[in-house]
Amino acid sequence: MKDFSIGDMQKMQMELQDRYKGRWEPICPETGKNKMLWMISEIGEVIDIIKKNDDVTAPDIRKELVEELADVLMFYNDVLLCYGITPDELRESYIAKFERNMHRW
Repeated sequence: MKDFSIGDMQKMQMELQDRYKGRWEPICPETGKNKMLWMISEIGEVIDIIKKNDDVTAPDIRKELVEELADVLMFYNDVLLCYGITPDELRESYIAKFERNMHRW
């Protein structure tokens, strides 16, 4: 299985941004809030799928769920890009938070 990194996702998001330049909001701190709100909207769609379906492992429901989760990740990466958060910076913070949580309780 090939890893799919944050860096890979950010490169793909930048390709989309380049393709739709002038039609989409630019990637900059001023639009970070809007990207975050769009991400939350997509999370709501994920929640609706889970809430409305008893079996999210059914192939058609699972496909829809994974697609909506991909939308969440796309907006998540847009937020990272808007604020200039690099994969290395995120990794360092994630590891530090993980270590704190491992010894928290």
